[in-house]
Amino acid sequence: MLSRTKALNLLSEMGCEPHVVEHCKAVSSFAVEVAKELKKTGKSVDMELVEIGGLLHDIGRSHTHGVKHIVEGAKIAESLGLDSRIVRIIKTHIGAGLTPKEAVNLGFPDDDYMPRTIEEKIIAHADNLVEGTKRRSLDEYISQMRDKNLDESVIERVKQLAYEIGVY
Repeated sequence: MLSRTKALNLLSEMGCEPHVVEHCKAVSSFAVEVAKELKKTGKSVDMELVEIGGLLHDIGRSHTHGVKHIVEGAKIAESLGLDSRIVRIIKTHIGAGLTPKEAVNLGFPDDDYMPRTIEEKIIAHADNLVEGTKRRSLDEYISQMRDKNLDESVIERVKQLAYEIGVY
């Protein structure tokens, strides 16, 4: 597993803008806090994976700021030989994941874009609740999703993820 310093250096080396790096640091920090709380309840969570996955979740923004940054980020991570668990975190961190139909509609390669592990879910949810470097409530995020006219099924999936993680 990469160290925190190496992960941050990697973001810069790949060309992520400073505001993206700061966002990644904020998501990672929040994700670690959430993971610590979950560990207190007896859940098994890989803290190092949460920290480094949180830092690298938006590495694809070095190539695009659109939704396809998850695909680009996964390609970058794979090309660098990063841990497959990091690749999955990058690939599954949008909202509460993408269904196969949603992925096809976006023109994504045929793959699984749903967060499955606790670490993937923590980072996806932490990213939902961090805008730039500021934390926001679930209600604020859902309001933003509705402003973008996102389907209610997507919003429901985000709510379910929030309830599963236990952070609103």
